[in-house]
Amino acid sequence: MVDYSFDHHFGHSTPSYLPRALLYDYIVGRAITDDIRHYIRFLTAVRWISFDEQSNTFRVTVEDLRNSKTEYFEFDNVVVASGHFSVPNIPLFDGIINFPGRVMHAHDFRDASDFSGKRLLLIGAGPSAEDIGIQCYKFGARSITISYRSAALGYKWPKGICEVPLLQRVNGQTAHFRDGSSVEIDAIIFCTGYRHNHSFMAEPLRLRCSRNSLYPERLYKGVFWLDNPRLAYLGMQDQNYTLNMFDVQGALVRDFIFGQDRLRPSSDTIGRQRDVDIWLHREAVLPVSPTPGYIEVGIDFQADYIKDLLAHCNESNAPTFDVDAIAEIFKQFLRDKKNSFLTYRDQIFVSTITGKWSLAPSVPWMKVMDDSIEV
Repeated sequence: MVDYSFDHHFGHSTPSYLPRALLYDYIVGRAITDDIRHYIRFLTAVRWISFDEQSNTFRVTVEDLRNSKTEYFEFDNVVVASGHFSVPNIPLFDGIINFPGRVMHAHDFRDASDFSGKRLLLIGAGPSAEDIGIQCYKFGARSITISYRSAALGYKWPKGICEVPLLQRVNGQTAHFRDGSSVEIDAIIFCTGYRHNHSFMAEPLRLRCSRNSLYPERLYKGVFWLDNPRLAYLGMQDQNYTLNMFDVQGALVRDFIFGQDRLRPSSDTIGRQRDVDIWLHREAVLPVSPTPGYIEVGIDFQADYIKDLLAHCNESNAPTFDVDAIAEIFKQFLRDKKNSFLTYRDQIFVSTITGKWSLAPSVPWMKVMDDSIEV
């Protein structure tokens, strides 16, 4: 992140690909450095948010989980930053309910060593399947079968990993696929994405998305609720830039709340809708999977989206970073994966924040068996 680099947090250069434990440590470190913990009310669940026309405020109902006490508040602005990777999407396949082995969603995946010696079926062909598949391979899974819906990932997989068309049914421990093939399996992991779920929002305020899109259709600038921009949703789109994009979205919302943004020409609903329609049309004509290069054009789309947000932030305190340079790193990352899925995590890059090269890993990723290893 612009204001808090890896080098600053760890005190030295790091490899480009950090394990989960270290990335978590970095995120927590930023929160500690900015002293934001005292602004957060923990053990409190938001149960309902509505908008009261008479008072022109949002009514928020929360439950204090320590004593099961319900409380009511009024706010001028609401920011929903709960993300959309928490409610798993789990499709139903014939016979899977009677499968005798372990069945789980990627959301609950924690330790690849749990599947050592197992014959594993991954349903879905996205980043979760990629990561879980190669993690389990590294930790000694007996075999890994990746079942895709529309197109294979197409990487140069090592022996023991294969891709097959969509699962049709499960009979005992035998999985049958659309092309007529079958395989014996011991465990199933759904890598089938997530569902947007904002059931705590009153219907007039509730974001509904039928798919994971680059530009949710009810959000002006991908952030502000179309009919009432005093409600903002952060991080609701398909994500390439993640943390940097969240920073920019947060900066724009901050500027809007304090009246320091540059959004005023589109301050009416009609103007906001016109702007949303332009972005929705642009997304609609993008190539989709399995069209070659569809991921790259999605990266470019999100780069332009972030530039648009920055153009409407207050110039004096907007996050500043080289959006195009980050896009090129993403594309090199894709090329590295295509070249060798077993070694792409060993590659190094120049930081767009510090201008320094990342640290070359002392041990190849395929030999690192402890995610808590010090960098």
